[in-house]
Amino acid sequence: MFFPLFSLLGFTFEHTIVCDRLWTPKGMAMALHALPPLVKVAVAQMTAISDTNANFITCARLVQEAAAAGVKLLSLPECFSFIGSRDGEALGIAEPLTGPIMKRYQSLAREAGLWLALGGFQEKGPDDKHIYNTHVLLDDYGRICSSYRKIHLFDVDVPGGPVLKESNNTAPGSEVVVANCPAGKLGLTVCYDLRFPELYQRLRFAENAEVLLVPSAFTKKTGEAHWELLLRARAVETQCYVLAAAQAGKHNDKRESYGDAMIIDPWGTVIARLPDKLVTGIAVAQVDLSMLQAIRLRMPIEQHRRYDIYGPSCPQQVPSKGDEKHSSL
Repeated sequence: MFFPLFSLLGFTFEHTIVCDRLWTPKGMAMALHALPPLVKVAVAQMTAISDTNANFITCARLVQEAAAAGVKLLSLPECFSFIGSRDGEALGIAEPLTGPIMKRYQSLAREAGLWLALGGFQEKGPDDKHIYNTHVLLDDYGRICSSYRKIHLFDVDVPGGPVLKESNNTAPGSEVVVANCPAGKLGLTVCYDLRFPELYQRLRFAENAEVLLVPSAFTKKTGEAHWELLLRARAVETQCYVLAAAQAGKHNDKRESYGDAMIIDPWGTVIARLPDKLVTGIAVAQVDLSMLQAIRLRMPIEQHRRYDIYGPSCPQQVPSKGDEKHSSL
């Protein structure tokens, strides 16, 4: 893939050599041999409803489509397995991560032989009145590698849109989560997190994330105004790939999501998206970590950060959970 804008920083060919001493035929051959392989990733777009079996059938079809395309990591959107029509309905279907719903998705990942990021699962919470909105990462054997409980809860009266108060029935998480996978080091987030750049600064500059996952169910009103804008901003300011799976269309009479699932590269370019904001399907692109490394080398914003003036933007007192060993769940 060729990126014309890279000429502004001296990028002149697909796999950029990042050291001046390698600008020789022998040096370029050695460097190209050492570059990490390109990895296919995908984001899903769907319209979940209040039927976990119907949603599983939709997700299974998307997983099969991704596997056929050679995808190594597929990201499903927030609430992939259930979106209710009444406030508090998710409490009735919430399960621990050892429950039967999760086991079906573990089998799905294992049978397809790909990594599966489950963007927002209704995990049984700390009490009978609350769940966790949990982003679960499965490896290609179906094992749970990492889980992130959504930190920022959507308690908003959307101008011209619905009034949503996620905290009524959802407890917030308290840990930042990163995990290694074939596509690079992943930073796990969920939907409303996108509006809080401090989290993404932490994932990039303290945890060294390379790929940020932002599975979402953005409202139609906020999506029209801010969805792509915020995603591209997070990519540029962190120099990371951003994978944004999305819920789309009308889930019921009360709930409608914006859609527009997309993948953005570390230069802020949208490199994949579905042709329609409402269609069910996947968007596929390649993660090129050599390109990411070249951007970070030529524009070293990590070195230019002025902690002496504005203080640390990634406070270390916030717990971090990353690079976990495979769980037996």
